Amino acid sequence: MSDITQILVRVEQGDGKAAEELLPLVYEELRRLAAHKMAREAPGHTLQATALVHEAWLRLVAKDDQAEFRDRAYFFAAAAEAMRRILIENARRKQAQRHGGGQVRLDVTEIQIAAPDKEEELLVVDEALEKLALRDKGKAEFVKLRYFVGLTTEQAAEVLGISVATAHRWWSFSRAWLYQQVEQQKKS
Repeated sequence: MSDITQILVRVEQGDGKAAEELLPLVYEELRRLAAHKMAREAPGHTLQATALVHEAWLRLVAKDDQAEFRDRAYFFAAAAEAMRRILIENARRKQAQRHGGGQVRLDVTEIQIAAPDKEEELLVVDEALEKLALRDKGKAEFVKLRYFVGLTTEQAAEVLGISVATAHRWWSFSRAWLYQQVEQQKKS
């Protein structure tokens, strides 16, 4: 059992000191994960990778109903899910502001038409992913691990306890299904 796994067990048991020991061991990897996620965001994004790591950390270890972390892979999958949720919440907040949150009304002739931004794209993908979760939760979890966490097919298969062949089938199906959902959403 690795040092990280041993500390995670202590965190689950409520050892507050264990969380302090865990952060230095996982910080750089969480930072890389956050940087990977932030690279997909629009330029000029107000949320920085460091802030994303800190917010995700607080959600993971500072909450009362902590998730169970069986090992390092599950911990990082949970961290990636926390980061994804933070980015979705941030995108929704920005979109709400764009749709009337204290903005001044402009004449249509003064407005230039812009291409969809990354927040809108992220929300469309998230909505499609939630539809996939209703249809097949396992495939939705697999997509989260691949798309949002950045795990390889083999790593995601290991986390979910499925064969690599099954993982490849799930990835092929899920990508096609999500593409169809996103395209339908764009048309409506």
